[in-house]
Amino acid sequence: MPEPVVQTDEFAVVLRAAIRARGLGLERIRDRLRGQGISVSLATLSYWQSGRSRPERRDSLAAVQLLETVLEVPAGTLTDSVGPPRRRGRWLSTVPVPPEVAAFWARPDAVEDAVSEVDIKWDERLTRISQHDRVFVGADGGERSYHSRQVLRAEADGPDRWVVIMHLDEHDRALPEIRPLRHCRLGRTVLRPADGLLVAELLFDRPLRKGETVITEHELVNSAPYPPATNYERKFRLPVREFVLEVCFDPDRLPVDCVRYSQLDEADEVAVRVEPLESVHGVALNFGPGRYGFRWRWAD
Repeated sequence: MPEPVVQTDEFAVVLRAAIRARGLGLERIRDRLRGQGISVSLATLSYWQSGRSRPERRDSLAAVQLLETVLEVPAGTLTDSVGPPRRRGRWLSTVPVPPEVAAFWARPDAVEDAVSEVDIKWDERLTRISQHDRVFVGADGGERSYHSRQVLRAEADGPDRWVVIMHLDEHDRALPEIRPLRHCRLGRTVLRPADGLLVAELLFDRPLRKGETVITEHELVNSAPYPPATNYERKFRLPVREFVLEVCFDPDRLPVDCVRYSQLDEADEVAVRVEPLESVHGVALNFGPGRYGFRWRWAD
């Protein structure tokens, strides 16, 4: 089964040379960056030096500047080799250098480390045609479950899985159970309760051929005591043609305030207040990379 070609860019070449010349391992580099207040995971450093991804966001570029000091290279050696931002197209399902996996997460290092234990090599070869999330919130204000349906198209022969990343804000709560429902089965699962993280592979019925589409459905189900629900968002590292998000509240308890928000890449967040009904929804077309979600407030 063919694997996607990893493009080697100038930054990866320069970084590898600097690391070899300095004689530091990735763990020591990570620890020195952390000592200076910059958190970069081992997975991210590995992706950067292999050319699998490259720094583009503000926090990543700040890390690169500090890397020049850690690796004792002249200022500009690494930052100048990063190059201009990649072209952002609405239907770029494959790009020469894929976006960073954890670009829109609050703790990218923890997400990168967890994701490094599963196989994501096909992720950028799957075009997000349609995704539909339904979130169910109980009368106690706890998140009961969420159901996701998506339509994906293969841009090469071989994609055979989709990787789910889920985060709980309350790390003292049990992680949810992930249940494959249609045209997928559970593969490797990574549970990090201390970080509130669940990462899981959903394996398709068979590998896809180029141009072939697949419809998958899965759900995440929480157990009591249910985690408090005050927001839900989906993060898109690659564009989606259509995203539909529904939040379903128990009719016996509705929030007093509800906001739909979105943020494209590093642009400012756009927020719109919506009427807090039993079910609220939003539709985003040609969206991403970025974040899209709802947040709400309960009566005191």
